[in-house]
Amino acid sequence: MRAFYALAALTAFATAAEAEATKYPLTLENCGVEVTFDKAPASTVSLGQAATEILYSLDLADKVAGTGVWFSDVLPRFAEVNAKVERLADNDPSFESIVAKRPDVVIAQYEWHVGPQGIVGTREQFRDLGINTYILPTDCVGKDNSKGSDGTRIEPFTTETLYETITELGQIFDDQDKAAALVADLRAREAAAKEKVAAMKIDDISAVFWFSSPELDLDPYVAGRKGAPGYIMSVLGVKNVVESDEEWPTVGWETIARANSTVIVAAEMTRRRFEADDIEKKKAFLASDPVASQMEAVKKNRVVTLTSDSMEPGIRVISGIEELANALASYGLAQ
Repeated sequence: MRAFYALAALTAFATAAEAEATKYPLTLENCGVEVTFDKAPASTVSLGQAATEILYSLDLADKVAGTGVWFSDVLPRFAEVNAKVERLADNDPSFESIVAKRPDVVIAQYEWHVGPQGIVGTREQFRDLGINTYILPTDCVGKDNSKGSDGTRIEPFTTETLYETITELGQIFDDQDKAAALVADLRAREAAAKEKVAAMKIDDISAVFWFSSPELDLDPYVAGRKGAPGYIMSVLGVKNVVESDEEWPTVGWETIARANSTVIVAAEMTRRRFEADDIEKKKAFLASDPVASQMEAVKKNRVVTLTSDSMEPGIRVISGIEELANALASYGLAQ
């Protein structure tokens, strides 16, 4: 394994060394819209924690003038730089608050924030003020966002879209070396996690990913087959008991209980938009609800806690793969 990481490090170095400087003007097709950058943006506002943490991972914190749409605490290694960046809102900032920061570009994690029906603002509204927009390809490649805020995956998410996103951000900000190195590092971690799980020879394991619920006694938001959690499960050879192609469909607990998954993966977040955002309330519900409490995963204490951002198509999805693999190993499920 040590040799594997050494090879990965050399690969990252070689990849970064081959990167070229961006040639402007740079034109990209982004979520169905052609965007052109005449030069590297001097400032940006990022909407969505995954977008913000990718920018921080590329050492672009000094270019971030403001952030919005947070689900949990920033990764510990970014706490210091994040403290210096103004948080415009925990959830959805106003159009006016973003414009007041005078960013060169708004980078959005979700198309429903900055898209045809953007609840924060449309791309046209920003363009009319001379502000460029970029939506992470992770939210539109192979996905139909025309119906509902969460959209429907036409094709399953894969980390290749994440790596494409990082690469394009490296091009936009003219720092392709760091983008290439970050992609190489994430690829190495993902490969190592796959290798670890393959050695377990796990068979006939199923899971449900519970993000949140509008009310604890209402149908929960759970992960569909084709989003980031679906990818995590496919990498680890785990069956998703939810068969919907929606990103986060609502499914009744009676239906979930009948599927009786081997494990339940529950999202932990600091956001408190819904009562079930609180992980402790999730756990209390599972233990006391007459239906959910009868599930094998609850009875055998196989409730895995992952940060909500590990269930989103950002850099933390790699941590989600690693942490779920470790949990499966701790339950003695390996052959």
